[in-house]
Amino acid sequence: MALSETVQVDLLDGFEVRCAGERVALPPAAQRLVAFLALRERPLLRLHVAGALWLDASEERSCANLRSALWRLRRPGPELVEVTGSHVGLAPSVAVDVRRMVTAARRLLDDDGGWDGALDGALIGELLPDWYEEWVLVERERLRQLQLHALERLSEHLLERGRFGHAAEAALAAVRIEPLRESSHRALVRVHLAEGNRGEAVRQYRAYRDRLERALGLAPSPLMEALFDDLRQRGDAAVTPR
Repeated sequence: MALSETVQVDLLDGFEVRCAGERVALPPAAQRLVAFLALRERPLLRLHVAGALWLDASEERSCANLRSALWRLRRPGPELVEVTGSHVGLAPSVAVDVRRMVTAARRLLDDDGGWDGALDGALIGELLPDWYEEWVLVERERLRQLQLHALERLSEHLLERGRFGHAAEAALAAVRIEPLRESSHRALVRVHLAEGNRGEAVRQYRAYRDRLERALGLAPSPLMEALFDDLRQRGDAAVTPR
């Protein structure tokens, strides 16, 4: 592979490998191996990889399956993995969309308040939505939680800077990921109130309250109710979320 050829592995909203912009076709076993390695930040013991990917096979069979998948990846095409006698890992030159998302999310969550960006596409997407293996489900939930916290933090940052449209967009992205997550709805309500859109704030509250009641038989928490306390104290009946 020429040094100028960029290799990209995408795991968000589906599996895809591209080299210099062209899609690279891989058999299912090779896809699983590439995805598993792309979700790790360092090379792994070959025995661990084989056991994780072929849980129901014997150690001998799972190691044979790994060798077969590695052989298929060594055929002419982009260099995707690096292999030693004991370890296997994704080639360092390969870019991964999930890693980009994790970097962006951690930057937001670790930031001291200096962030001034808008909603970044790197924060959006579901990990391998059509895959149902246990290791995928665990990683999907980990990344989902990271996304939600990062989007809520982004909404907060943008609200502090008066960028209401972008703040609402980030909060709505979090709501779409998890419609029953109250903290995301609170972020959106705060944006509406900051803009002076009290009617929209109340509508958002009521929509969330009704959905929560239908789905779980629960009521919003006192944290949600507290958003309207100042307006209630001023006697503004229009914002009382009945």
